[in-house]
Order: sequence, then structure tokens, then C-alpha cells
Amino acid sequence: AEQSGWDQRVVVGAPADDPDPLIGGLPESRVFPLVFETEHLPFPLPGMSDVMPYPSSRFSDLDEDQLSLYQGAWRAHVGGLVRTWEPDLIHVHHVWIVASMIKDIASGVPVVNQCHATGLRQMALCPHLANDVREGCRRNDAFIVPDRGQAAQLRRSLGADREKIFILGAGYDERIFTFDDVDPERFGRIAYVGKLSDAKGLPALLDAVDRLSGPMPDLQLHVVGSGAGPQADDLRRRMSEMGDRVVQHGQVGQRDLAGLLRRCAVCVLPSYYEGLPLVLVEALSCGCRLVATRLPGIVEQLEPACGPHLETVDPPRLLDVDTPSPEDLPDFVTRLVEAIARALAARPIEPDDPVMGVLRNTFSWREVFRHTESVWLDLL
Repeated sequence: AEQSGWDQRVVVGAPADDPDPLIGGLPESRVFPLVFETEHLPFPLPGMSDVMPYPSSRFSDLDEDQLSLYQGAWRAHVGGLVRTWEPDLIHVHHVWIVASMIKDIASGVPVVNQCHATGLRQMALCPHLANDVREGCRRNDAFIVPDRGQAAQLRRSLGADREKIFILGAGYDERIFTFDDVDPERFGRIAYVGKLSDAKGLPALLDAVDRLSGPMPDLQLHVVGSGAGPQADDLRRRMSEMGDRVVQHGQVGQRDLAGLLRRCAVCVLPSYYEGLPLVLVEALSCGCRLVATRLPGIVEQLEPACGPHLETVDPPRLLDVDTPSPEDLPDFVTRLVEAIARALAARPIEPDDPVMGVLRNTFSWREVFRHTESVWLDLL
């Protein structure tokens, strides 16, 4: 957007230990963080998922006073910027609480609402908040979703008009995630990139690595990501007990992530709930074969683009939005083991593989921005 001449201001929520986040290379004068764990907001930043890579609150745990403080702080923060800057358009992420208030704050400004799976998930987790969110977000002028499944969910959840919904996918930075300098000796290394949480299927992946280590003694799992709370602590403890079979990298920058992916043969995402996981596009662009749970966004958006380089695994039955049925987990782990073994046994992807051109033409930031900008211009 900056390269195309758009003058932007970015409003974000920030945890106390990262009060000045860097946003897309924009100067600090364009970024307006609302910082939590302060005198006026004396609780951690609520996360759009219940397990975040930083200390966070859960929306389902906020009491009435905290919820009132949360809404009031956002109303004042966004409202002050709207009054001083008078934006032509507001692009808000997540179909959730802040997005539901924008028309109250800036009634005459067109609003584009970017939908991620997590907002729809929070409606299920917080039914006491869902109705106000539906009523508020329904007033927004356009919705951007990654796939047809979320478009259908949005119509069911909000009653949003079909003509207001645009399916635009997601974008990766093709300047960073490239095939350059791929390690020819990467066989046996697999990568997981995501939060340290049960909902991401990481415990099942660790079970699969345990089972694969017998026939593949050189197998090594590289885990990128962080998490807070008991789940993350238990997963770190378990991975430490697995010795050299698991390497924990923690949170890394995009360039370091791209370098790691170029040293791995397979990237695995065994999540039970996702929209369109961008990390799979990033991994494939670095030459990794992919293994992922067979979820709607992956099937609709990624499978046609990735072709034979993507192995999908049927998920277990779920007890709620992202909790697997315990009795289904052994079979799910078996399916993961078989899919990872097939991916490791397949021929390495070549840099001139036609799928690389498909990724750039479909999922590059430039392509996704071109579609996003067309939505902005239509509203203006």
C-alpha cells in the first residue's frame, strides 16, 4: 500500500513487553499502539486465540468491568485518530469486538472488515458477546475472507449480504520466502511453525515423530513458535525430553524462518482449526513438501495450487471448535505418520517446478494487495 501511494495509519493492540511494534516497515509516527497491562488497562492483551505466543487474557474470561475498560479504551483510541486524521477508509481485522464498534466511532467512513477464522471461533467460545458482535459488524461495508468456507460462515453468522463478501486468499512475501540456497542435505528434517498449543495438533505431531524415529533414526523436528501458559510449558518440557529429535527455535523473524525452511524437507501443520495457513505457502516457496490436516481453507485454496506437493490428513472428530475426540487421536497420529513418511520419500521439489509460478501469481503480497486495493477503490 505504501508503494502504491496510500497514506496509512495503523492501530494495533500491544502487550506490555512489546509496546512499540514494528508494522510492515512503516515509520513509528504512523503506528498507534494501544498498550495493555497499564494503569488504565490493568490486564494482559486479550488474544484472538485462547492460547497466544505472549502472555494474554482470554475473551471468555473477561468480567464486565474488564470488558467495559476494553471497549472504552478502543473507542477512545480509534476515535481520537479518526477525529485528528479524518480517514477516507478504515480497514479493520477480525470480525470481533473492535470491528463491531467502528461504525459507532466513524459512522460516515467506509469500513472493510478482514475476516480471519479466529473471530468466528470466538463467537462460539463467547456466546454472551456474539450477538453484539453480529449486530455491530453487520453494518460494515465490505468483508474480505480467505476462502469460500469462511464466506459461507460469515453469511450464516452475520447475515452479511453476499455482494459484500470478497474472497481474496492470503499473501506471502515472495522476496523473503524463495528457493535460493536450498540445502541439498535436508532429508530427514521436518518443520512445524505455529503456536505451542494443543489446538495446533503439536502433541499429535510429537507422537508421530516418536513413532517415526524407530525406522528413521536421523529424523529431526524443528519447532518454530512460542506460547504462554500451562499448555505451552508442558509442550516445551516434552520436547526437551525428546533430546536431539526436536530442536526448539522459539519465535524467529521472517528471514530466519525462511532460512530454516530451506534447510527442511517437509513442513507439517496438524492443526484442528485454521483459515488459510500462510506458513504452508511460505514453506512450499522454500522447497518444502507439505503435510496438513484436511481443513476447508487448505482444501479449497491450497490443494489446487500445491498439487502433489501437499499431503492432506483427515482430522479427528472434534468435541468443540478445536478439541479433538481422544478416541480418534491414535488413528489421526497413524495418518500423520503415513503422510510424513510419504512426503519424506518423495523426490525433492526442483526450483523450476511450475508450482512456484502458481504461488507467486496467486499468493504473493503484490497479488493480494492488488485485489484488496480494488475493494478499497470500489468503496471510495
